[in-house]
Amino acid sequence: MNTPINAAQPQEFSLSDKDFEIVAEFAHKNFGLAMSSSKKPLVSSRLARRLRQLNINDFKSYIAQLEGPNASQERNELLSLLTTNVTHFFREPHHFDTLRDETLPPLLEQARKGGRVRIWSAGCSTGQEPYSIAMLLKTLCPDVAKLDVKILGTDIDPVVVRTAQAATYQLDDLAQLPKEYKPKDLTGDTMPDSIRSMVTFGTLNLIEPFPFKGKFDAIFCRNVAIYFDTPTQQKVWSAFQRALNPGGYLFIGHSERMSGPAADHLTTAGVTTYINNPT
Repeated sequence: MNTPINAAQPQEFSLSDKDFEIVAEFAHKNFGLAMSSSKKPLVSSRLARRLRQLNINDFKSYIAQLEGPNASQERNELLSLLTTNVTHFFREPHHFDTLRDETLPPLLEQARKGGRVRIWSAGCSTGQEPYSIAMLLKTLCPDVAKLDVKILGTDIDPVVVRTAQAATYQLDDLAQLPKEYKPKDLTGDTMPDSIRSMVTFGTLNLIEPFPFKGKFDAIFCRNVAIYFDTPTQQKVWSAFQRALNPGGYLFIGHSERMSGPAADHLTTAGVTTYINNPT
C-alpha cells in the first residue's frame, strides 16, 4: 500500500540511474522514444511531479502502475510527460507553399474527375497542422466538400487527439492565421464546421504496423522522428514510403534527415520534402 504524502511537506523523489534506464527502456519499447542520459534531470523533475499527484513515494510502485491491468491511462500520462507538443498553424511555411503550388493542383484536378485524395498528418498534436492543410485546401478549392478529399490526423497521445477534435484554440493564435487562408466563417475560438468536417482524427502509434488499406497522396510527419533513435526512424520512414502513392509527397521536420532503405525510393523535392518514386 502506498504511503500518503503530506501535502505540507512534498515527498522528495530522486530518480536513480537504474530507474532512468527502466523508464528509457519502457519508453523505447512502447512509444519508440529514444532518451539519452542527458534527459535524466528533465525526466526526474517531471516524474517527481507525477508521483506527488498520485501520492506515490517510490519509483517501484509507479512502475507497477505502468504494468498493471489498468495501465493504459497512466502510460498515456507518462507519454505526455516525456514529450513536448509544440505546434502552431502553418508551421514551416515552405511546406505549405509546396503543398499549394506543386502537390495539390494535380490532386484536385484528379478529384474533380472523380478520383480520391488522401492526406495524413502523422503526429498531429493538437490539430493545428491538419486544420492548416484543410484551410489551404478550402482556399484552393471552395467546393472541396463535394469532392472525395479527406485529411487524417493521428497522434500517439489520446489527450492531444481529443484537443484536436474539439478544435478550440486561443484567439491570439487564430488572429495570426494568414489572411488568404483564414476561413470566412470563423467566429469565436473554434474552427468552423466547413474546416472540421474535412479532418478525421485517431490515435496511432507510428512504431506499430499501420492499419490502413488505402495509400496517401501526401504525408506530414514533422518533428516526431526527433524522438526516435536511428533504427526506429528508418523503420518509420520506410513505413511512410510504403504508405504513399507513387508520386506522393512526404514532409518531415526541419531538424530531421531521411536515411535508410526509404531514401532509395524517395527523391528530394525541396527542404525536408520528398517525392515517392514511381515503381
